Amino acid sequence: MNRLDRALGILLLLRSGKSVSAAELSRRFEVSPRTIYRDIETLSAIGVPVYAEMGRAGGFRLMEGYFLPPVMFSVGEAISLLLGLTALRRLRAKPFAAEIETAEQKLLAAVPDHLRATLAKARHIIGFESLPQDAFSLERSLADLTPEAAESDEGRVVTIFLQAVLEHRMIALRYRSPYSATPSDSSVRPLGLLWDRDRWYLVGQRAGRDEKPRLWRADRVLSITPRAASAVGETKFDVASLLGRQWLRAAMAQWLKESPVIIRLARDQAERLKQDWYYQHARYEEESPEHLRMTFGEDNPQFVLELLRWLGPGAELIEPQAWRAELRDELRQMLAVYEIW
Repeated sequence: MNRLDRALGILLLLRSGKSVSAAELSRRFEVSPRTIYRDIETLSAIGVPVYAEMGRAGGFRLMEGYFLPPVMFSVGEAISLLLGLTALRRLRAKPFAAEIETAEQKLLAAVPDHLRATLAKARHIIGFESLPQDAFSLERSLADLTPEAAESDEGRVVTIFLQAVLEHRMIALRYRSPYSATPSDSSVRPLGLLWDRDRWYLVGQRAGRDEKPRLWRADRVLSITPRAASAVGETKFDVASLLGRQWLRAAMAQWLKESPVIIRLARDQAERLKQDWYYQHARYEEESPEHLRMTFGEDNPQFVLELLRWLGPGAELIEPQAWRAELRDELRQMLAVYEIW
């Protein structure tokens, strides 16, 4: 790394607003502290307002309010940003949809002619396929509910929610779940966003409740309104605590308590289901060397019966007992078709 690149790298680090020591910069750029001091002098000589804070916790810091002018992108950096914009454009629901186009225009305008041609070519040689429908792990739809539950503008919902997160502002949320007979109204403190399997989930906490962060699926939001003069302080939240579908694990544990379903499985069937994004969060218990019991929550018998038909021989519905008769009748109808031959 030459001196100019290193000075620019130091400037980008200082733009974080934190104080950075000479020793830390020395380790980061693999040069001596004396070289770092010379780089700081170079930045100061060209008008960058860098000042030093004394003391054990001191270091270099940029003067508050300093604006870093646009920087040149390398080929890899520019293509990375373009790929990010392309992937965002392929989402079913796009937050800040209008800004996607202007961001790309500004990116292309900020690069030299030879790099602009490279980026134009990248748009035609790299593609992002949309996620396919999941025919196995079914989900309920709002389509059959009242007109009030018509599909919302999911991109707009996500945009408003993300703005509220960044502005530390409360929102009023009207939500309709296919698992509930009526919509719910909540005053919510927005915390973050989660994207999973082409769906956006709003993460927040309901006002006046001592509870863990919960999720609302953005396409089920009927209305969302930022509350006037409702700014709140920052809170410690990291969306990483929900990744790995930990959010789904907690939800399935609750559903299991409400509507338990028990299926006896052959071991190979259980191992296959443990690889599924949804059923891997069910509870599995050893029953014998050949069989396991899988327990999960579901109150719709059709979803469970379809799973059992897909699993085939080796899978047996244990609970609810009432659904066993329904499955038996369906299997008899299927058998009758084959007995004709």
